[in-house]
Amino acid sequence: MKNLALLTTSLAMMFAGYCSKSSAQGDNKFLHQEIISVPRGEQAPRANPGQNNFGGMILPAGATQANRPRPNAQAAQRPPMQMARPAMQVGPRDMDITEISMSDPFIYADAETQTYYLTGTGGSLYKSKDLKTWNGPYNIIDLSGTWMQGNFVAAGEIHKYGDKYYYAGTWNNHGVCIEQVPRRYNVPLNQTQLLVSDKVDGPYLPLVKDSTFCLGPVDWDIIDGTLYEENDTVYMVFVHEWTQLIDGTMDYFPLSKDLTHRTAEPTTMFRASEAAWSKEMNSIGEATFGLRMPGWVTDGPQMFRTQTGVLGMLWSSWGDTRYAQGIAYSTSGSIKGPWVQEETAFLANNSGHGMLFRKFDGTLLYIVHHDAGNGRKPQIWTVDDSGDKLKLGERIL
Repeated sequence: MKNLALLTTSLAMMFAGYCSKSSAQGDNKFLHQEIISVPRGEQAPRANPGQNNFGGMILPAGATQANRPRPNAQAAQRPPMQMARPAMQVGPRDMDITEISMSDPFIYADAETQTYYLTGTGGSLYKSKDLKTWNGPYNIIDLSGTWMQGNFVAAGEIHKYGDKYYYAGTWNNHGVCIEQVPRRYNVPLNQTQLLVSDKVDGPYLPLVKDSTFCLGPVDWDIIDGTLYEENDTVYMVFVHEWTQLIDGTMDYFPLSKDLTHRTAEPTTMFRASEAAWSKEMNSIGEATFGLRMPGWVTDGPQMFRTQTGVLGMLWSSWGDTRYAQGIAYSTSGSIKGPWVQEETAFLANNSGHGMLFRKFDGTLLYIVHHDAGNGRKPQIWTVDDSGDKLKLGERIL
């Protein structure tokens, strides 16, 4: 009877959208996690009409979250002022890179097929032979039977280890509030998870086939995870969201050899406010989801080494010209740091969340999204990594 009661409780929590314990996962404390949704409370003050705002339109004066239209229960679970998403195309087609709208673009260059694969927020896949003409979008993710099924994916990436391909993406469940920060934010469940496939173009399935599994600490708001290998250990480097912390951090945890779970608690690498170019959001008039939340943002890490062996990290925040790309360098050459921030942004002008990749001729390139008022569009630049620090070249696409 006791086992039956435990099973019933587990199933009830699963269908409520919670990450919970599973008897199939053994006794590893990093597989055994449980989360309970907490009551929601008062959030930060509403943004002013006409204020810059990440996350969609700002409600007109007099409107409130309580009286705004709610077309259905699913919409009620979404965060306020969520950005409108582009309409999905019907079937793949050839298109110029300028036709693609995508946040957080990531390119995997597959030497075997001499093909570039582009993914990012939204989870679609595009294919190209020349980086200019792309064919897509393709649906490559199957999350059937998991808490992520039907939920939006952000900041998708593709990595290869051994003979397998891994898709790192961030999924959320806004029906679960993991923390209520008073007069600030109702923090939703966000987790970067790993999917796996035998082929670079999928289909990608959950690496851990447990419907309620979460890779990171379930009481942390985790986004934008990426993979990095050092001394035969694969780490997940990720963002601990500023919406929960006020001063966002960049963190890492080591993964097991099969990448199925973390083997230690997270370690903090640095805080957003340590970079002089990263500005406090209210000081630059930037709202988030229609709220005037104070704080400093961390976004989109990617690890790299220069040709001289210096370890660096691309990461993004908000500055004087809105979204911006910055760089931090490890003085020890290890993920353990210490990490020192560059004084100025690597690329600003409402651009960021970029990553490095090499063309098949060996040329190092940098892809980033840029918003000139017509949505976020991928751009490709040249970079020089021959010295101890990256140098931005020219935009080529």
